Amino acid sequence: MTLQQLKYLIEVADKGSINKAAKSLYISQPSLSNAIKELEEEINIKVFNRTTKGVNLTDEGAEFLVYARQVVEQAKLLEKYIEERPGKQEFGISTQHYSLAILSFSELIKEYGGETYNFRLRETKVHEIIKDVREYRSEVGIIYLNRLNERTIKKHLEDNNLDFIELFVAKPQILVSRDNPLANKSEVPLEDLIDYPCLSYEQDEYNLFFFSDEILSTILHKKNIKVSERATLVHLISSLNGYTISTGIISNRLKNMGIVSVKLQVDNFVKVGIIQSRDRKISPLGEKYIEILKRNVDSML
Repeated sequence: MTLQQLKYLIEVADKGSINKAAKSLYISQPSLSNAIKELEEEINIKVFNRTTKGVNLTDEGAEFLVYARQVVEQAKLLEKYIEERPGKQEFGISTQHYSLAILSFSELIKEYGGETYNFRLRETKVHEIIKDVREYRSEVGIIYLNRLNERTIKKHLEDNNLDFIELFVAKPQILVSRDNPLANKSEVPLEDLIDYPCLSYEQDEYNLFFFSDEILSTILHKKNIKVSERATLVHLISSLNGYTISTGIISNRLKNMGIVSVKLQVDNFVKVGIIQSRDRKISPLGEKYIEILKRNVDSML
């Protein structure tokens, strides 16, 4: 049964004649007769009684016609909705906990969101980011690589048909409150961190060192605090004189909250980049987001 057959049925009923309905529908009488016959055979209902003067609805046909009209009317409403529906902007990203990514996301919405949009941002863990981009829940992912995890992560990306596009490379730094004694140092050796609480994001069952959100996941800390979200981490950095290990690129908002970055004396690097699917062409919004991201990186480095 097709929508077209139902429309044919309604037209024949309204005209009371297959010949007249065929003319109004601009199809041949035999074609219309065959369409009605096929529909009657499919639903096992004799819709019309044929007479020399035209056609009359049977009792079953009249009942069926009531439902047919409802279906056709609903289809018209749906077609009207599709025609009049304004184009809605759609875009999503998944990222590790980078204020740079959040700032760029908000700028994208301000510049290109338009009247209606449906944007998604997920701050989550590495394996979830890879899964989101692989399964098209997010168009862009943002992760880091370092000397410890680069080979393993790149192999995982290859297996999932994803590309890594480097944004920047930085030396690991710590984020501390401006009131922290470490804030006055030009560079901090690891041993100077011993008496300060180390703040990092909690992991899950994928907490292998190469999937860790911590940039230097193999370093042992005497005082550890795990948190699940950004606001808590920033608050505890200030209230407990704690620190977190970072890329060192921080937004003006964090700076205004009294957070500063200090170089960490380690032989390692942080390579932050975008991951995207090889099977999916990047959208215009995706290109704009990457453009804004690169612009913010250039202004913060």
